[in-house]
Amino acid sequence: MPENSAADRLRTLLSQGRMLPAPGCHDAISARLVEQAGFSLAFMSGLGVSAARLALPDTGMTSYAEMLDQGRSICQAVRMPVIGDGDTGYGNAINVKRTVKGYADAGLAAIMIEDQVNPKRCGHTQGKSVVGREEAFTRIQAAVDARDEGADILILARTDARYSQGLEEALSRARRFHEIGADLLLVEAPRNDEELHMVGDLPGHKVANMIKGGSTPLVPVDELGRMGFSVAIYSVTLLSVSIRAMQESLGDMASGKHPTQRLLDFADLRHTIGFDAYGEEERRYADGE
Repeated sequence: MPENSAADRLRTLLSQGRMLPAPGCHDAISARLVEQAGFSLAFMSGLGVSAARLALPDTGMTSYAEMLDQGRSICQAVRMPVIGDGDTGYGNAINVKRTVKGYADAGLAAIMIEDQVNPKRCGHTQGKSVVGREEAFTRIQAAVDARDEGADILILARTDARYSQGLEEALSRARRFHEIGADLLLVEAPRNDEELHMVGDLPGHKVANMIKGGSTPLVPVDELGRMGFSVAIYSVTLLSVSIRAMQESLGDMASGKHPTQRLLDFADLRHTIGFDAYGEEERRYADGE
């Protein structure tokens, strides 16, 4: 395994016991902005990638190859660890193992595998259904096997059973995921603070998915930590604010205005994209250093 890999960096962060907010990113520039803002962890959102890459909803439209390609681009743009959305693993147990190995090779620190029926849906939308318990457990076992056979990546096991089968079934599945060997657990869409506390009491590292307008109440990061969570992902926040900013700016342009209030100074734009760093390295080679 590579020294100080992304997975190792995530393991170190988790071992420190502090709450980790993880903004969602959907491409390389959004990931870089997360890192530049001082965050130590990001989440590659399947919804975000589907929207940014294909302008399609998160309903199983994005393929394994497309997610893998996006994950590789994101990881090449940043140093911080990134958790990647692996959906249902893109097939049977053998496919799950291939997906886990592919995400590890792309540089992702962890992969989220869920128990929805394929094609899956965004976790905070209606109409979700989950596979039977044994198939759900087999998916996570395959993911853990791939990790234990050499894929340098953490396994985030997610259950969406709360929606169709109730909280007790979701908690039961999550406990079994932990017993199988998952590194992190996500029980999707608990509906109130009491349910969040019950999820937080599960063993191991727990992840909360915070979506404004979703099924779960928005809880401050520190409070989530006191409830027992290790990571809070904000999967669609950056996508949402970027779409709003583009819509408003396009509205200004359509009415003959230039959206100067929302524009970065061009020097700041160049710096963020990397022109300044490129120029410095170009000069270093020109000077024969």
